[in-house]
Amino acid sequence: MYAALAADIRELLREQRDYRELLLRITARDLLLRYKQTAMGAAWALFMPLLNTAMFTVIFTRVAPIEVGMPYPLYAFCGLVSWNWFASSTRFAITSLTSNSTLVTKVYFPREALPFSAVIVGFVDLLVASVLLVALMAYYGVTPGWSLLFLPVVLVAQLLFTAAIALLGAMGNLFYRDVKYLFEVVITVWMFATSVVYPVGKVGGWLAGVLALNPMTPIIDGYRAVLIAGTLPPLGPFAAAMGAAAALFAVAWVVFHRAEFRFAENI
Repeated sequence: MYAALAADIRELLREQRDYRELLLRITARDLLLRYKQTAMGAAWALFMPLLNTAMFTVIFTRVAPIEVGMPYPLYAFCGLVSWNWFASSTRFAITSLTSNSTLVTKVYFPREALPFSAVIVGFVDLLVASVLLVALMAYYGVTPGWSLLFLPVVLVAQLLFTAAIALLGAMGNLFYRDVKYLFEVVITVWMFATSVVYPVGKVGGWLAGVLALNPMTPIIDGYRAVLIAGTLPPLGPFAAAMGAAAALFAVAWVVFHRAEFRFAENI
């Protein structure tokens, strides 16, 4: 079983290498379409997390104060920027197959290029918003230390998990169009089940055990640890999240690829 899975992954990687130029072209097209005919353009990647940070700062510093171990605006903005990469990528990925029906039904190419493109476009938004994150860190006098070397590992963990959900969501929505509506509910609940704007560790009881299974919390906490706190994230939870992300990505990619022959008849 594992040998067959490994062989499938090698074949998929080879195919992606052969079609890498197509992936770049689809990504460039999606980047242009994302902000076409918008007055603010890529500035939306800055505006939305900044607006949400201001709103949650009022709630969690004035209405219901909580202690997060660092300036709350910095805590919230870091969480929102990293969460937005996941949320926006999966939202766009879910409709990536159905909105490109002509390509899917008439041209052969690795169909996973479409959800992968959504993930890459979301990453570009992350890079844009990171400019303001760096400015906030400078404002609060936070200087990254040696822990910054661990940042690529955190990025890879989120990349794998985001791509896995993107593949599953795109495939699910192709077969059942309810998925895109259901996902809007799921992604909203998921955000508040993750340490995006408050530490979910403060939640007690049986719910704390359920929330501990969420891989996104160790990943987002990992950003705060390496960028703001200057330490490595707790290695136990982070390693579990990384392992879950890698395993889910491998399975999702193989399942997606094996279902490709049914895409055209269901679109």
